[in-house]
Amino acid sequence: MTKLKTRELVLAALFVALITVGTFVRIPAGSDFYTLQFLFTLLAGLVLGERLGTLAVGAYVLMGLIGIPVFASGGGLGYLFQPTFGYLVGFIIQAWFCGRFSRRLKEINFKNLLAVNLGGMFVVYLIGMSWLYIVSNFVIDAPLTFGALIFYSFVL
Repeated sequence: MTKLKTRELVLAALFVALITVGTFVRIPAGSDFYTLQFLFTLLAGLVLGERLGTLAVGAYVLMGLIGIPVFASGGGLGYLFQPTFGYLVGFIIQAWFCGRFSRRLKEINFKNLLAVNLGGMFVVYLIGMSWLYIVSNFVIDAPLTFGALIFYSFVL
């Protein structure tokens, strides 16, 4: 494993800060809201690459797990049993995915970067929805059908 250069540490820290701030920028959409967290985790992979992007998003998640209130509803180890924790795990893998595949593009253009980002979004939703289903049905005993899972994840 290679040591991180000062420049890399600063860039990773910048993205940790952007993701944290993006978590608390709430854009109302009906009865729910959207945050900029998703945008900054996508950008971490695209801008920093697979290694550094994954490190930045992983550091953000680790900060939340040790109790620093960087998540939308606070932080702490209890978050592991929250139905939405899978999305945070998905963000880490998404940063790796977007960093890896954006660097391997033969041609950098809007269409190709959009495809990489859509792939990254698919990763987040696959992991997040799987975790949501498992925790809801088997941990907190709040049964969730597949149809309700789709509705809750995409419509609400």
